[in-house]
Amino acid sequence: MIKLLGRLPERIKAMVGSGLAGWLGKTIRLTDGGFWGQWFGASNFTGKRVTVNSVLQLSAAWACVRRIAGTLSTLPVNMLEEQTSGAKTVARDHPLQRLLHNQPNADMTAAQFWQVFIVSLLLWGGAYVEKRMGASGRTLAGLEFLLPDFVTWDVQANGSVLWHYADPFTRQSRDIAAEAMWFTPFFTVDGFTPLSPVRMGANVFGGAMAADEASASTFTNGMKSSGLVMMNSILNPKQREEIREHVKTVTANGGVFVMEKGADYKQLTMNPQDAELLATRGYNVEEICRWFGVDPSLIGHGSKDSNWGTGLEEKMLWLVTLTLRPIAVLIEQSVRKNLLTPAEQLTFSAEFNLEGLLRGDSKSRAAWYSTMTQNGIMSRDECRAKENLEPMGGNAGVLTVQSNMLPLDKLGAAAPATTAADALKSWLGIEPARAANDD
Repeated sequence: MIKLLGRLPERIKAMVGSGLAGWLGKTIRLTDGGFWGQWFGASNFTGKRVTVNSVLQLSAAWACVRRIAGTLSTLPVNMLEEQTSGAKTVARDHPLQRLLHNQPNADMTAAQFWQVFIVSLLLWGGAYVEKRMGASGRTLAGLEFLLPDFVTWDVQANGSVLWHYADPFTRQSRDIAAEAMWFTPFFTVDGFTPLSPVRMGANVFGGAMAADEASASTFTNGMKSSGLVMMNSILNPKQREEIREHVKTVTANGGVFVMEKGADYKQLTMNPQDAELLATRGYNVEEICRWFGVDPSLIGHGSKDSNWGTGLEEKMLWLVTLTLRPIAVLIEQSVRKNLLTPAEQLTFSAEFNLEGLLRGDSKSRAAWYSTMTQNGIMSRDECRAKENLEPMGGNAGVLTVQSNMLPLDKLGAAAPATTAADALKSWLGIEPARAANDD
């Protein structure tokens, strides 16, 4: 075991990175993977130090993580209770409804909590939350998110897992029993150990960093010449310096070149090496998007044709179906497994309301309401409730269907004649009286 000294100069602290600052003054074991991962970074072909912080400095990685976490974290999460009829209603009195939908702890709103939860899944491969019980010890009172870099675990002799958390805020380490930890692995091959996308994709992220560095080195401080001055005679050092200063001044101020003694100026175009560098950077964006399951056009990469019109609508549907929904189902099942008792699991469940994605699209929302009401699936009052409008009562709470659909063999047949009084009685459920000449 080693111990980082707490009185390191600020410059050294900045060099080791903010992720290691919380380890200062702490005893570090060989099993503390969070510390060693931050210290060495993930190995890769380029030799770049790939960590969560360095990966987020890549604009494509930042945009992908923000797109997924920012979208999914703003959707409402409700606890649902299954009724005897099979319908599911919001369990407003369940303690988890308040925690998951409104505020999981004293420091975070629900949107903030789900954002850091999903970011932890995307970058570290798993999310860690400590359960805080009420005074009785039987009711869940809070959910405290734990920073993944400071979480480790040991497997006890009896097979149970004992968690360890080096709290960077209190500078105290503590053990957390398995029953007090809500652990959600994102992608795993053994059902428990999370695979970090940052470490598994170190070659891709390291290559993108190397390409960015090469691009910056090429174009920073005039390292790439914009042109050549051709002379027909040999110059002395003083003359060369005068021409360099003249070219530098004209280039900076946009003036006119003045050449002497048969001098000629030739503009340099982009060479194949620079063009290949730009293509490599574009390819890196697509590679990073592949790791996070996001279409490049959804983070602003691609042509105008791919970022507009019906094509973009299909890509949005693709994002919801293939990226957001699998994460939502993973979390929903994790809630059921870790936060509900066996008896509650029979009737209660958590659910992300993916319909919340329609809130910003009035046209799609109106079309959806129209379809649901015209087919007798929802009433007008149920639609009004989703729009936070007061119920109208009466017939607004009645399920209705379109009545203009007839069998093919009835098309063209004359409708039976009815009087206004008969129509009113039929609507009220009163059978019309038989005519006097009826048998």
